Amino acid sequence: MRRSEGQPLRLSARAEPPRGPVAPARRVDDLDRGIIEALQESGRESFRRIASRLGVSEATVRARDARLTSEGILQVVAVTNPLGLGFEQALVGIKTSGPPEAVADQLSRWPQADYVVVTAGQFDLVVEVVAADRRELLDLSNRMRALEGVVTTEIFFYLEMWKQLYDWGTRE
Repeated sequence: MRRSEGQPLRLSARAEPPRGPVAPARRVDDLDRGIIEALQESGRESFRRIASRLGVSEATVRARDARLTSEGILQVVAVTNPLGLGFEQALVGIKTSGPPEAVADQLSRWPQADYVVVTAGQFDLVVEVVAADRRELLDLSNRMRALEGVVTTEIFFYLEMWKQLYDWGTRE
């Protein structure tokens, strides 16, 4: 990403997120679901308050949170609206010449790609990207088209954010 002066925009240093196929759904029990749903309501909720509400110890909630996080089931982060912060955002549909996993793996390493999924249907991959400006989006789309295995791309520019929620609860 670039600032308006053309200088690279530094993304915060963070651990590389796990990539690859999603593992089969792990079993979560009622206590796990209660913790997840409490954190979906408010990621700032204290373990003590969650424990009190669920009738368990704070240590139990802390241990469950650590397990759910290490297993990739739970991630508590501050979610922002990139458009509201002045960034450009787009969804990119990609068709590949063969299995899409190699392209997905490459794109997952790009800091501008915040969502990479293998799909069924018109596109083999769908990638959400966030960039400093339209020029960077153009550069990203050119880089995507240059990747080995990419046949076509279609870009859907975000004009306005209407809904972005992450509180869908848990499956029984």
